[in-house]
Amino acid sequence: MKQRLLVGTRKGLFVLHHEADDWRIARRAFVGQNVSMTLGDSRDGALYVALDHGHFGTKLHRSDDGGDSWNEVGVPIFPAFGERDRERQAAAGEIGARRDFTKLHEIWELVEGGTDRPGVLWAGTIPGGLFRSSDRGESWELIRPLWDRDERWGWFGGGKDSPGIHSIVVDPRDSRRITVAISCGGVWHTEDDGATWETRATGMRAEYMPPESAYDPNVQDPHRLVACRAAPDRWWVQHHNGIFRTDDAGRSWHEMAAVSPSAFGFAVAVHPDQPDTAWFVPAVKDECRVPTDGRLVVTRTRDGGASFESLHRGLPERDAWDIVFRHSLAVDDSGSSLAFGSTTGGLWYSYDGGDRWNQVPVRLPPIHVVRFG
Repeated sequence: MKQRLLVGTRKGLFVLHHEADDWRIARRAFVGQNVSMTLGDSRDGALYVALDHGHFGTKLHRSDDGGDSWNEVGVPIFPAFGERDRERQAAAGEIGARRDFTKLHEIWELVEGGTDRPGVLWAGTIPGGLFRSSDRGESWELIRPLWDRDERWGWFGGGKDSPGIHSIVVDPRDSRRITVAISCGGVWHTEDDGATWETRATGMRAEYMPPESAYDPNVQDPHRLVACRAAPDRWWVQHHNGIFRTDDAGRSWHEMAAVSPSAFGFAVAVHPDQPDTAWFVPAVKDECRVPTDGRLVVTRTRDGGASFESLHRGLPERDAWDIVFRHSLAVDDSGSSLAFGSTTGGLWYSYDGGDRWNQVPVRLPPIHVVRFG
């Protein structure tokens, strides 16, 4: 079995190859630089890396030769504030005053635009903008119909200072159908390539809000949203305070009950062909954010969330303080191989759906994103 993992970290991109039952680092790029997102485009083989240079801004690079060389391409650009923007910011009060919607802080998500649209990419950013590129990242277009909605002024940051789009799902049946998840701004869906939008977070619950606002779709904090390839209307969300599932493309959500050891976490992955099977990495919320009892586990449901099992064989049983960020749990196209990386630089993989885990014998910087390539 030959596989490739793209691992984006606080200090560079690491490309790992698996051959002869062993993982090895085959390539390193941008060592010492903060990688916020990476993508291996299955349509043309291109690799993309988004870098967060802090004070010096965000950069995006593309490689067309497997990482031997890299070319800097374009990044999303936000429009200047207009009079209407200032009015809406003032109406939003203290929350609006703290929002800087004119500067790109981070590329938080990057996905392919569909097999029928070569060269099209989607990017989610902090602040909460959705951008489309039709030329492999050379230039980017802000999706104004979502950006211009008045509801955007009610979005706010979760763990980040500003709201951000971290999940983008392209429907494999129709690449014009796009869904995005926002921390904290709920879930939004378009049927027409971004021309019109509707909220799809009804049924989600935000326990951090006052009771009268707990079910407001526009204040929900989905940490990560994924959809099943074989059943594209089945979506799973790891929310700030629970695990939610929808069977009707987000028109209604159901909260999973009695999730053990915790319903808090960031990452979720769904089996590509079995919509009832999904994996999560739980932690103690909210300000604590460490594994329950210092024991690193992955939880799995195989019955649509009716029950969950803790998968721990091969994972640290004690004194483990690893947190797994929202993009750092991945499942391959077969649904059998999984991999996840942690904030302490640990990297684990499983070939049997999570029944047993093995640690890759490397010491990496804090891991932001793991993807099979």
